[in-house]
Amino acid sequence: MNAEYYARLCDDIVAEVSKVYIGNEEVVRKTLAAALVNGNVLFEDHPGLGKTLLAKAFGRVLGLEYRRVQFTPDLLPSDIIGTKVWRQGTGTFELLRGPIFTNVLLADEINRAPPKTQSALLEAMEERQVTIEGETLKLGTPFFVIATQNPIEYEGTYPLPEAQLDRFLLRMSVGYPRSLEDEVGILKARISWGKDDPTVDMEPVINRETFLEIQRFVEHKVFVHDEILRYIAAIVREAREDGRVEAGPSPRGGLALLKISKANAMMNGRDFVVPDDVKKYVIDALAHRIVLGAEYAFEGVTGQEIVEGAVKKVPVPKEFKREE
Repeated sequence: MNAEYYARLCDDIVAEVSKVYIGNEEVVRKTLAAALVNGNVLFEDHPGLGKTLLAKAFGRVLGLEYRRVQFTPDLLPSDIIGTKVWRQGTGTFELLRGPIFTNVLLADEINRAPPKTQSALLEAMEERQVTIEGETLKLGTPFFVIATQNPIEYEGTYPLPEAQLDRFLLRMSVGYPRSLEDEVGILKARISWGKDDPTVDMEPVINRETFLEIQRFVEHKVFVHDEILRYIAAIVREAREDGRVEAGPSPRGGLALLKISKANAMMNGRDFVVPDDVKKYVIDALAHRIVLGAEYAFEGVTGQEIVEGAVKKVPVPKEFKREE
């Protein structure tokens, strides 16, 4: 199997998801690219734009198990990871696994839960394991989190700390429908479905084993030239050393950009990374990892501006293909 074969499978996946998610296809492709490297995605957007539908559609089409957790102020860590209960009949503790034991976890309105509950996701998102009463349990593969938060409603919310934001491979915005035709298309689709949740009728395009096979191809078969590695590292350092930045992207940001670039290369039928793969994801992968100085944040400077400036300053490599 080569990159072109897997790229066609990815096109089929995107096409199938786009049958129910009537919106920006680029968001679908980027979410799939993140999934291919077990990357967690944070959607920072208004309610009602199809984020939940998108996550459910991916779970169905990829042949993976999907679960959703609605974050609320009274949500406890045990409500996510699970707990142990005493069974009088057997005289033993029984492990009750929480919804985190799945392949695709939708953490809806993640900023509505208190920090203690948010932190319950940290170990799972980074190490793919959880600890319940001293016992460490590995999560299944694949595993990735799609989280959402409302960017304009702050009352009764708990902003995500930088440490947790850094665990998200990408932060994206779904956005409102781009045109009147798209808006009408959503209404027509709802009529044709005859139900509010069209994902129940979706059939998998691939199964879990094939998805893991694609993940292994991205990890082991997509070549990255040293010049591309230097390009990624230079962008990260340039953003970090900007005078307006209090805390810039860590090496984890560079690793995130590397992984998602490899996935994008494969989705375009290549087994090597080019500079455009890096450029496509550089803002989604790095902007949320930047903490601005207070005076610059007050002036309206954004992480996106910092990253865009860094990309303009770093020379684009001319050599990046594997030597035959």
